[in-house]
Amino acid sequence: MGFTGWREFAAADPGLAASIRALLHQYGRGMAYLATVRADGGPRVHPVSPIVTDEGLYCFVIASPKRDDLNRDGRYALHAFPAECSDAEAVVTGRARQVINVSIVDQLAREHRAAEGIDWTLFEFSVDTAMLYRDEPSAPPRVWRRQRQRQRLLVGV
Repeated sequence: MGFTGWREFAAADPGLAASIRALLHQYGRGMAYLATVRADGGPRVHPVSPIVTDEGLYCFVIASPKRDDLNRDGRYALHAFPAECSDAEAVVTGRARQVINVSIVDQLAREHRAAEGIDWTLFEFSVDTAMLYRDEPSAPPRVWRRQRQRQRLLVGV
């Protein structure tokens, strides 16, 4: 499976990407719940501070069970913190990969004040599915799926 990043998702559905980005950063700094897969297959949920840029969806993750989960399995779901002024919800799912490009790591660490001397790893998250739900009468959720998944769903594979 290929890696579809935030840039590709935003190019495919700019309105949905902008709405999800706004919900993730509604409090200024990104705030969301990160769900990962434990070694025994169960879910694990943690609050995190995701970073959405034009280039990607990132998160600094300190040494922790959630980082171990991402390094081992990579599957994730990211759910925006609840909105104060609406019932809007946003969730993105996909796979995480460690960012090894030092210039990206250094730039994001500076811009987002990642503490020096802390054992953290920068991950980039693919966007396999993205969903925005707003509690409005008769308004269905807006859902985007990576093209490859859409084709599999259509043929039943």
